[in-house]
Order: sequence, then structure tokens, then C-alpha cells
Amino acid sequence: MFTLTNEMMRSIIMDHYANPVHKHEPKNDGYAFVHMHSDNCIDDINVYLDIKNDKVEDACFTGIGCTISTASTDIMCELLIGKNKEEAFYVIEQYNKMLREEPFDQDALEEANAFVNTSKQAARIRCATIGWNAAKNLLGENK
Repeated sequence: MFTLTNEMMRSIIMDHYANPVHKHEPKNDGYAFVHMHSDNCIDDINVYLDIKNDKVEDACFTGIGCTISTASTDIMCELLIGKNKEEAFYVIEQYNKMLREEPFDQDALEEANAFVNTSKQAARIRCATIGWNAAKNLLGENK
């Protein structure tokens, strides 16, 4: 994968914050959801996954979030849609490895690579993982 410049990373994050594609109510009934909030930030979101036959058919979220949580959750939704549980867990694992500054699969993260420098701002890690932790929880509940 090519290297993202700081300007490219900011642009990806700001675009997903200002124009989140997946920030909306679920399209129908049957979505599993979990509520997440942060004591350190304004983040107060619901994350919804529509899982059928061990596959993420749809993902969305609602609520209030800072720039980092909104953008990362929107990108996460995009990455998980169409993945089976094993693939979804793999993407989540790679994202968490990136934030822990461990070797990770850049190709699996696509635009989520924009958060590669988040680990340098410890206070923002919770913001960057709130939606991802919700999805991991939901995927585990639906085994």
C-alpha cells in the first residue's frame, strides 16, 4: 500500500466526519445494537449491525461523536459490510494492532489507515476505538 501523507489522513478523517455515509438509523428491524459512551469525550453512540448467516449485511450508527469517533466508526461500517464474522474480526484485529503500534495488515484497513498516528495521542485512542469495540461486542454476541 502507498503511504498516506498527513494531509491525506486529515482529509479522509474530515470527510467521514462531515459526511458520514453510515450515520443513520437502521434500515429495518433485526439489527443487533450496542450503546457506547465515553467519560472523556462527547462520544455517545449506538452501533448497529445486521448479521445474517454469519455475514455483516449492513452496519450503521447514530448519536453524537467527536471527529475521531465519528470518522472511525463510519469507516469501520464501510469495512465490515459484506464481511463474514471471521473477516470482520480480522479487520478489527488489524485496526487494534495498528493503534498499538504493532505490525498490521495495511491492505485490510483501507481508509482506516488514516488513524495510524492516533496512538501518539493517548487520549484519542478511546475515541478511535469506541465504534470498533461496539462492533466486536456485537459480533461476539451473534456467534
